[in-house]
Amino acid sequence: MTVMLGQSSAFLRLREQLRRYAECDIQVLIEGETGTGKELAAREIHYASARSGRPFVPVNCGALPDNLIENELFGHERGAYTDARCAQPGLIDHARGGTLFLDEVDTLSSKAQVTLLRFLENNEYRPVGGGSARVSNARVIAATNSCLDEEVAAGRFRRDLQYRLNALNVRMPPLRERTGDVELLAAHFLEIIAHRLDGPAKRWSAEAMHVLCVHAWPGNVRELENVVLRAYMQTDDDVIDGRAVEELACAGVIAASEDGQRLDGDVGYHAARHQAIHVFEQGYLLGLMVRTQGNVTAAARLSGTERRQLGKLLKKHGIDTRRFRTQP
Repeated sequence: MTVMLGQSSAFLRLREQLRRYAECDIQVLIEGETGTGKELAAREIHYASARSGRPFVPVNCGALPDNLIENELFGHERGAYTDARCAQPGLIDHARGGTLFLDEVDTLSSKAQVTLLRFLENNEYRPVGGGSARVSNARVIAATNSCLDEEVAAGRFRRDLQYRLNALNVRMPPLRERTGDVELLAAHFLEIIAHRLDGPAKRWSAEAMHVLCVHAWPGNVRELENVVLRAYMQTDDDVIDGRAVEELACAGVIAASEDGQRLDGDVGYHAARHQAIHVFEQGYLLGLMVRTQGNVTAAARLSGTERRQLGKLLKKHGIDTRRFRTQP
C-alpha cells in the first residue's frame, strides 16, 4: 500500500483532518484497524508540514528490545559499555527537525512506556553514558491498532502516556466504511501491479467487482492489495472473473482477522478459543454469503444448517445479507 487514494466522504474527511493537523506542530495519535494505512497518514502529515524537508523516521515499537530501549531511542556515547567504541546516535537524533513515527505504540513494555513518557514531558533525553541532557525538536506521531482506552482500563498502558500522545487524534476509517473506494482502489492496484510486474493490462469482470464490493475486508486496504496481486497472478486471461476473486477474498478473511488479533501469553485459553471461533464463524459466513449472493435459504442448504440457526449467526456477526445481493 503506497498511496492514500479514495473518494468516499469518510476518506475525504480524513484527508482534510490530516491537512489541518499538518499545520499544527503537536503530537498526534493515529488509531485504526490493521491495514488502514496509519503510516501513510503519518507520512501525509509530515510531508504536508513545515518539517517536510527533514527526516521521517518510522519505528516499530514491537521490535524495540526492552533492555536496549534507551540505547535505541537516545543513542550512546563512546565507552558507555564494553563494545561502545564510538558514539552512536539514537532514533530521536535521526529524526532531528523531522518526525519520529512510533508504530504499534501499545506494544511498549511498562519500562519502555516510562522511558517514553519521561522524554515527552520536556523533550529532553540523555544518550546512554552521556552526562548532559539534550533537547529534541522532533515531532512525535504515534499509531496503534488497539483501543488505548481499553488498554489503559486493562492496566496494560499508562494513562499519563496516553494523554501525552493523544494531543490530536486521528481515527482511520476501515475500508468497509469507505463507500465506493473499493472500486477505485481495486482498479488502481490492478494497474500498478501490471506495471510493477511488467505484465499485460487486465480488468475486472462485473461479477468480480461485485464480489470485491460486498467483501467485509477485515484486513482493509492491505488485504485488498494482496487479493488484487494474487488475482492478477492466478489469471491468464485479460479479464479476472468473480470465482477467482471469491476464493481469494474468502480465504483471506481468516488470515486478515488473525493478523489483526494479537494472541500472546497474556490471553487465556478460553479467551483465545472464543476468539478463534469468532474468526472462523465470521469467515465462513462471509464466504457463504458471497457464494449464495445473500440468499439465506440457499446458504443454509449449502452449509447443512437450519435456516433459523444460520440467521442467528448472521445477526450475531452483524452481517447484512442485502449487501451481497446482485443489483439488477
